[in-house]
Amino acid sequence: MNRQRFLLGAAAAATAAALLGLGTVARAEPWPAKPITMIIPFPPGGTLDVVGRLLAQKLGQQLGQTVIVDNRAGGAGTIGASAVARAPGDGYTLLFSASTFTTTPMTQKTAAYDVVKDFAPVALVAKAPLAIAVNKNLPFNDVKGLLTYARAHPGKLTFAIGSAGSAGHLSTEMLRRAGQMDYLIVPYKGSAPAYQDLIGGSVDAFIDPILGSASFAKAGQLKVLAVTSKHRVPSQPDLPTVGETVAGYEFYSWYGLWGPASLPKEIAVRLNAEVNKALGTDMREQLTPQGLLLTPGSIDDFVRFQKDDMALSQRIVTEGKIRAE
Repeated sequence: MNRQRFLLGAAAAATAAALLGLGTVARAEPWPAKPITMIIPFPPGGTLDVVGRLLAQKLGQQLGQTVIVDNRAGGAGTIGASAVARAPGDGYTLLFSASTFTTTPMTQKTAAYDVVKDFAPVALVAKAPLAIAVNKNLPFNDVKGLLTYARAHPGKLTFAIGSAGSAGHLSTEMLRRAGQMDYLIVPYKGSAPAYQDLIGGSVDAFIDPILGSASFAKAGQLKVLAVTSKHRVPSQPDLPTVGETVAGYEFYSWYGLWGPASLPKEIAVRLNAEVNKALGTDMREQLTPQGLLLTPGSIDDFVRFQKDDMALSQRIVTEGKIRAE
């Protein structure tokens, strides 16, 4: 009997040791060992989607695993973002989104996530300078003329916004205060109807990513006065910056990559390195002509940028009493 108990005990111990060994192997399995899902919280087709899909393709090639793009739209981006916040922190569910991801909780009381507490920043991918476009029949062709006209006709000018709380909205509110102007903001449901009314003369001006207005300007349907970036944009070198007339003015829409808050540091660092590598490929040649500024850098660089941008956006939202609801 004692011998039988001894043998049973030895067998159980061996089984436990084997299982423990398997567990150790599983935990040590190199990442990534299966496809990665990149959630984009907006519909396909926009600039965000174009950049995200290109990045997913490059990352997939570099990591040796498919990076699946999942367009999970709805709730002004909150549905997709919330899904990532709730996902396991194993590096297999990531968020690729625009700066509206960080500003939506400032303008929507119902946003179901906290940008700082619920997410791990991975990489700032690109900045998207905006452009000030105006109706072609207005009697000015630069920002100085815009300021002079607006101050001489307080409350007369109308600025379209594609959606409440968007980068264009915040940029428009910032311009009004920085330029000491008084004009009416007219909300639209997207950029397309805003451009239609801008060209038709129902509204006077619209601040939107450069690519949106470029084709209309080339066709002579509207005028582009300036870009909102600190420096002139390589794809539009003849366009001055707003800051050349309004000192200190600088604003961007931008795109970044995040994981859940529990994302392991080593995976975040690996992803950051792979994003930087991807940005050094032909992505630059493909995206720079679209007015985008690619931004390789460390995780700490991204954390600092996000913190500063959120502080600026919060100030604009608070002072302008901006609400998306």
